[in-house]
Amino acid sequence: MSQPSNESQLLRGAFVPTLVVSLVAIAASAVVQGKSGFWGALLAQFVVIIFFVIHIAVSRMTRNLDPISTMAMALFSYFAKLFALGALLWAISKYTDRATINRTAFGITAVALTIAWLWGEIASYMKLRLHLPLPVTNASDLDR
Repeated sequence: MSQPSNESQLLRGAFVPTLVVSLVAIAASAVVQGKSGFWGALLAQFVVIIFFVIHIAVSRMTRNLDPISTMAMALFSYFAKLFALGALLWAISKYTDRATINRTAFGITAVALTIAWLWGEIASYMKLRLHLPLPVTNASDLDR
C-alpha cells in the first residue's frame, strides 16, 4: 500500500477540524442572525476552504521545483488569492444587501475557520515523518 503524500495528509488533517468548526459556526450564525447569518457563514466557509486548498495545490505542484520557482509560485498564488478575496468582498458589499449576507457572521466564521484550518495543518505537520537531507561533510572540511 502506498504512503499518502504529505500534502494529502496536511489537507486531511486541516479539513476535519475546519469542517467541524464550520458546521458549528453555520448553525450558530443561523440561530443568532437568521437566514442572513446562515448565508454569511456559508460563504465564509467556501472562501476559506478554497483559499487553503489552493495553497495545498500550489505546494503539491512545486514540490519538485527549485526554491526560487517555488517562492515565485507561492508569491503569485498569495497575491492572486489576495486580489480575488478583495474583489469578492467588494462585490459582496456592493451588490448584496446586509439582509441577504450578514457581514458579522461572515467575518467571525472566516476567522474561526482560518484558525481551525491552521491549527489542523500544524497538528498534521507535526505528525509527518519528514527526513531532511543533511549536508555531507568531508574529513578535510572539518580541519578548516
